[in-house]
Amino acid sequence: MRYSQDHKAQTHQRIIKEASARFRKDGIGGTGLQPLMKALGLTHGGFYSHFKSKDELVEKALQAASDQVDGLCAEIFAQENPLHAFIDTYLSQWHQTSPHEGCPLLTISSELGLRGQPSPTSDQVLNNRLAQIANTLEGDNRADQAIVIMSTLVGALLLSRSVADAECAQHLLDVTRNHLKQSQD
Repeated sequence: MRYSQDHKAQTHQRIIKEASARFRKDGIGGTGLQPLMKALGLTHGGFYSHFKSKDELVEKALQAASDQVDGLCAEIFAQENPLHAFIDTYLSQWHQTSPHEGCPLLTISSELGLRGQPSPTSDQVLNNRLAQIANTLEGDNRADQAIVIMSTLVGALLLSRSVADAECAQHLLDVTRNHLKQSQD
């Protein structure tokens, strides 16, 4: 049975969307193609009619994650006190427990870096956040301050996700959030 081009395009986007969530949640290495396709009701062999390789899917999934996060960040940085709103959102309970919807820098990008396969999309995600943060700051070293803030946010969230003790995880988020917000007041 032949499917229309529209059906193939929709299926292609479904695969990217599912991969984007799974790669952020479980990592690239932890996401097999067969379980990914099965979750969508598709066959493993059908994967190759959409993508040349898993690496191609990784890049497209990272771009999809970037687009999703860019939309959320545009809303956050349009608020009255954008830096505080960004810090609150980044270090929120939601972000800590929803890696499949959050910032791809923690899972996808770090895994690509460890594998020696950095991505231009990772650069784009990072540079977009740094620019948004820098635009909220004052002074000559805004770009450097933005790097420190973003690095601190990523590190605190990564640590909070890595500990089994829920109180410790929350404490990591709370202390970092309070310190960053106080240092900007």
